[in-house]
Amino acid sequence: MSSLLEVRDVGKTYGSVIALREVSTVVNVGEVTCVLGDNGAGKSTLIKILAGLHQHDAGEFLIEGRPVKLASPREALDRGIATVYQDLAVVPLMSVWRNFFLGSEPTKGFGPFRMLDRRKGRDETRWALADMGIDLRDVEQPVGTLSGGERQCVAIARAVHFGAKVLILDEPTAALGVKQAGVVLKYVAQARDRGLGVVLITHNPHHAYPVGNRFLLLKRGRSLGCFDKKDISLEELTRQMAGGAELEALQHELRGAAS
Repeated sequence: MSSLLEVRDVGKTYGSVIALREVSTVVNVGEVTCVLGDNGAGKSTLIKILAGLHQHDAGEFLIEGRPVKLASPREALDRGIATVYQDLAVVPLMSVWRNFFLGSEPTKGFGPFRMLDRRKGRDETRWALADMGIDLRDVEQPVGTLSGGERQCVAIARAVHFGAKVLILDEPTAALGVKQAGVVLKYVAQARDRGLGVVLITHNPHHAYPVGNRFLLLKRGRSLGCFDKKDISLEELTRQMAGGAELEALQHELRGAAS
């Protein structure tokens, strides 16, 4: 299996605060690595390292087998790592196709006579969305009129269209209902099946398990383990996420107090 990204015992401190300590996982071609944990678990810190926002202090970060320290998100993007954040960097009043090409607009003409090629932009957006199976009524409609799930799907299609090798999704289903979350997960699976390596950040094991190949569990900046799907059931994943041993100890205490 070809590794796109790998972190080995990666750590990050902010002053005296240890945000991440000795975390290891791998992102392979055509696989989904799920990073699970509650608020404060270290998920955001890990994303920022992978996306080039922050640099790690300890351990190794490898891209296609070579150790790196990314200097910026632009460098990450140039190396094929696209990150879709939970708050989605879109301009709500701008059309779907303009948001699709934001910063990479197609143009026509030469030199000082170069101008925005609206037809090409609309056609390419329509084709790219249709290629992923996303059916929007009108790519001219403001992106702000789309549902949260549709916006996430457009962002996924955009990353695929612009040649991402690794797609990092920050809590893409957090604010969505059951049906919309299911639609987003369908497109996560599509990106995986096209050969991308996907990093899915979530606190919901029921969203992670159907699409995931590997599960990294974080708690207070430390790894509770990284499990292949064959080695962990949904029930055990949920139990670990909920702090199974702590819950059992609490139940034992409560039973003792009641007797």
